[in-house]
Amino acid sequence: MIKVNIQEAKTHLSRYIDQVEQGAVVIVCRHNQPVAELRAVGGGAPPPVRRAGLLKGRVQWDPDAFLPMTDQDVAEFDAAAVWPRADLK
Repeated sequence: MIKVNIQEAKTHLSRYIDQVEQGAVVIVCRHNQPVAELRAVGGGAPPPVRRAGLLKGRVQWDPDAFLPMTDQDVAEFDAAAVWPRADLK
């Protein structure tokens, strides 16, 4: 990790970019307090490809789980307590 003040970073930016491309991290400071960080973009391996269907056969639900709610279900849902309760404040 390399720490530089803003004026130094402005003066030698291309030099620090070269170092970042080599894997270094550059911390830019104002009055010796870190304010920014320069690091390479996309330098790592790409994320693994996500495949659909990995949980096929492992997840089950009731056949009527996605049916529309009945009037009674809607009434129970509307009358349910809201969390966090307002009377606990």
